[in-house]
Amino acid sequence: MDIGLHLLLFVIAFAANLFSALAGGGAGLVQFPALIFLGLPFQVALVTHKLATVALGAGATMRHWRERSLDLKFASFICIFGLPGVLVGAVTAVAIPERAGEIALGLLTLGLGIYSMLQPSLGQTETPRNRNLAGYLIGGAGLTFIGVINGALASGTGLFVTMLLVRWFGLNYKQAVAYTLVLVGLFWNGAGAITLMFLSEVQWQWLPALLLGSLAGGYLGAHLAIVRGNGLIKRTYEVVTVAVGLSLLLT
Repeated sequence: MDIGLHLLLFVIAFAANLFSALAGGGAGLVQFPALIFLGLPFQVALVTHKLATVALGAGATMRHWRERSLDLKFASFICIFGLPGVLVGAVTAVAIPERAGEIALGLLTLGLGIYSMLQPSLGQTETPRNRNLAGYLIGGAGLTFIGVINGALASGTGLFVTMLLVRWFGLNYKQAVAYTLVLVGLFWNGAGAITLMFLSEVQWQWLPALLLGSLAGGYLGAHLAIVRGNGLIKRTYEVVTVAVGLSLLLT
């Protein structure tokens, strides 16, 4: 493999994960289709992409850890309810009709972006809610459902977690994106990738460039999110969700 392909993979991963770190998801909009375009079969591209996006979570974790912005109990709650769904989704990924899944996910993702646009104050300030037993159980069921989608498909599921944390639990965008990047990027995608490794091949030769690009893009995106705050994150989230939705519907 020549140096040109390595550089191209690095640039693709860096750009995709930079915007994903700002928006709280959506790396698959660029990275996953690019791997298919460059010649990988769908399942090989899926597991390779999942492994690469773990580095997004690692890069974001390094930056957010310095801010001490994560509550360990709430983070554990997201993992406990989300991981079983991820494992179920990864195991059943081969049984899901690819195009039907893309259309459904595209419509839902597009709806997220439009909804955020119509709510100018959404996620700009923290307004804690649904922090009782019923609220946690309903929110946890939502996380499990999103986890199934995360394990089975590649594009944009972190965006759903970000919106759930903002809308249901009252986090601001900055807080929600931090939890999404660390827990979905690092733990959910890691669990999904490990499961998929037993079901499909991995393009190991491409991984170093993808991992480096994801790590660098994740760190820089997390840094910009911390420095620039909720306004930039909300605008980026809306652009990415609309772009992901339209891409899934039109491709």
